[in-house]
Amino acid sequence: MIFNNIKTFVVLGVLTLLVLMLGFALGGTLGLTLALIFTILMNVISFWYSDKIVLKIYKAKLASHTEYPKLNDVVKDLADRAKIKKPRVFIVPKDTPNAFATGRSQKTAVIAVTEGLLDLLDERELRGVLAHEIGHIKNKDTLIQTVAVILASAIAYIAMIARFGAIFGSRDENSASLFHILALSIVAPLAATILQLSISRSREYIADETGAKITKDPSALASALEKLESNPRKLKKGNQATASMFIINPFSSKNFMRLFSTHPPTHERIKRLRKISMKEY
Repeated sequence: MIFNNIKTFVVLGVLTLLVLMLGFALGGTLGLTLALIFTILMNVISFWYSDKIVLKIYKAKLASHTEYPKLNDVVKDLADRAKIKKPRVFIVPKDTPNAFATGRSQKTAVIAVTEGLLDLLDERELRGVLAHEIGHIKNKDTLIQTVAVILASAIAYIAMIARFGAIFGSRDENSASLFHILALSIVAPLAATILQLSISRSREYIADETGAKITKDPSALASALEKLESNPRKLKKGNQATASMFIINPFSSKNFMRLFSTHPPTHERIKRLRKISMKEY
């Protein structure tokens, strides 16, 4: 787990460096400064409003204790076990079984579950999924993942400007310099995507382990993942950039695109959880 945490912050540092490199390649010192300001601005916006934006995208509604007493009680129990404040609970009106956590801190954290998840899983499996999401909150993954998404988006945006400038800019500029800008503008977004995915995948493994420790029942989450993986219902509408927030990729993907999946292979996650169960419980 310590190695994965170090890896995460290294990757975030590399993503930031890619933004600054693109800015410098595009406009020298001025471009570097503007890229830095742009990155800070995007991170500030994501820090304060990311949870509200995501909840609005999926039309999530607050799950009151009056309407969902058992769900809120389970979340409260798991939060107490994890020694964090109980997060607010929201319901997403989708039949696709899934869940995600968001929020800039443990105090403002939110857990959202779909109607499909409540219909598909039994109480024990639901506890496993909720503990996984509590694990994300406890490990501060919700903020880390948001920053990674914002940095990757910034790189893609700046790269688009760089390509446009290299292709349609002044023909008097040095051709080698234009080639370098064009090459960097193509390679940087691809590298950013791969780095972003490495963060998402490593954080999923850590959240699985944390959730298992909270419930002391790793097999519950393993069973839930098996059901989620085999369920054919996928989200037809939604923002692909939010895929990494869900417990399992909610969107359909072709075999080639699985190479760029935001999540590690589900069978590998299940295998790890089963191993933890055999060793520790």
